[in-house]
Amino acid sequence: MVDRGLAESRTRAQAFILAGVVFTGDRRVNKAGDLLSIESELTVRGPDHPWVSRGGIKLARALDTFAIDPVGLVCVDLGASDRGLHRRAAEPAGDPGVRDRRRTRPTRLVPSPGPAGRAARTHQARHLDPSHIPEPVDLIVVDVSFISLTLVLPPALALARSGARLVALIKPQFEAGRGQVGKGGDVRDAEVREQVCERICGWLGD
Repeated sequence: MVDRGLAESRTRAQAFILAGVVFTGDRRVNKAGDLLSIESELTVRGPDHPWVSRGGIKLARALDTFAIDPVGLVCVDLGASDRGLHRRAAEPAGDPGVRDRRRTRPTRLVPSPGPAGRAARTHQARHLDPSHIPEPVDLIVVDVSFISLTLVLPPALALARSGARLVALIKPQFEAGRGQVGKGGDVRDAEVREQVCERICGWLGD
């Protein structure tokens, strides 16, 4: 796909395939590893995702995997890329700029107060209090960088109602020790990644 100009990178090509929009003839290509003839026709019949940002792909996969329907819930999204910390009130109608992947349950998006920018977003998440979100929170979703979950989560967890759900992306490069992170910020050691996950899960259990 990259060689034919259908995608600018292998990562983007994989995203198109995962989105189910890559076809050879009338047959959908289901896996990036599918073997095709070099003469095979390839077409891309749609965008690689229906979201405002690529973070929506990860969130949609998590909601599907854990069978969470956010409609009607009071949700906190830590790490929303464009405006930082947000309160999301999922409703049957609202701003189409934040979309359900089937476009049947758009949500109303309410930005938290404060200036924009990475530093401001981190500051907001770490200083979240009931003045930002007075309602008890039903669902917390987290996709943050350059900070540990152990630092960014406590204020949001303090606002959660009993039985609330948490979906947090653990990024080993921001949780492991400096000596465990390789060049380019990669943590290639599977044992280190497992240790990081166990430590975060243990911290949440406490």
